[in-house]
Amino acid sequence: MMPTLPLRRTLVRTLDQFSSLVPRPLLRAPRNDAGARLSPLLHWLAFLRKLANLGADLHADDVNLARRRFRADILPLRVGYHVQAVRNLTVQGAAGELKARHYVPEDSGALPALLVYFHGGGFVLGDLDTHDDVCRLLCIETGMQVLSVDYRLAPEHPFPAPVDDAEAALRWAQDHASAFGVEPGAIAVGGDSAGGTLAAVAAQHMAATGRPLLAQLLIYPGTDRIARRESHELFGKGFFLTDSDREWFYKLYLNGNRALGQDPRVSPLRTQPLPALAPAVLVTAGFDMLRDEGEAYAAHMHDHGIEVEQMRVHNLGHGFMNLTGVHQDSELAAIRVARSFRLLCNRLLSLPKDKPKASRKRA
Repeated sequence: MMPTLPLRRTLVRTLDQFSSLVPRPLLRAPRNDAGARLSPLLHWLAFLRKLANLGADLHADDVNLARRRFRADILPLRVGYHVQAVRNLTVQGAAGELKARHYVPEDSGALPALLVYFHGGGFVLGDLDTHDDVCRLLCIETGMQVLSVDYRLAPEHPFPAPVDDAEAALRWAQDHASAFGVEPGAIAVGGDSAGGTLAAVAAQHMAATGRPLLAQLLIYPGTDRIARRESHELFGKGFFLTDSDREWFYKLYLNGNRALGQDPRVSPLRTQPLPALAPAVLVTAGFDMLRDEGEAYAAHMHDHGIEVEQMRVHNLGHGFMNLTGVHQDSELAAIRVARSFRLLCNRLLSLPKDKPKASRKRA
């Protein structure tokens, strides 16, 4: 007998299936500045939250309440994508051991590489469980081992603790590459949202200190705390990540010191000049307030001669990687992202070490 799906996951999946049957114009989902229409399920979820007076914000007056609510929102939506093996372990962080989770793909078609992954959550929320499905799906579709790292969170551990942990975890992975059956040069880095920021910053530091990575997977990263951009104005209210969320996250992360937003370890877009970074796949969402700063970072890398494939998922918003178990559009987008990254890593693994980098590509 098949196990019963959690009620919430069943309801959301049903709503997604129903929405796919209704002609898009009848749903009255909003269009963005590029003319793309928001995926119907996301439109309905936002409408239902507003109807129930739940609001869209991720933050709360109490940090632990926000963390419990974040887990309660995400964990019932997981499907537990099947991989060959999963194990919990510890890695060395900047100030001690960190919890981590290792995912192994099926042997057939596996790449000899390891993706070190940092979860999203504004440097305040999130953990190994909230991003378990994300890592499982990436493991399957990239054909790579994935090592998810539970870095320290603010406000208990404000900046630069998460950055320091990300860099330490990458150094640990390179030093222990043989334990995963890969070469030190086959360690890639990835992350979504705040985890994408940490991945970008850590990749810069690793390159600058002579410990280059294979590749970067940056999924809707925050790259600039200072400048306001059009996407902030367009999607800062009612679209999955709000202005008030962002302000709350950075207040806790930077311990109330707004001046730290100028630090390139907070705003990787402000690093001048960029070191010789690993090639990247950088993903943005059409209804995400972080869209424009993510794409500005892709342009920044391109201007410094770094290979970058910029992918904009036009009909989705921030956090779509956490909806793959209940939302077909999000799952298809995540698969496309992962397969693009697999193609990049597969090509890089077969290249001579001194192969020149290619130019920017858009998808």
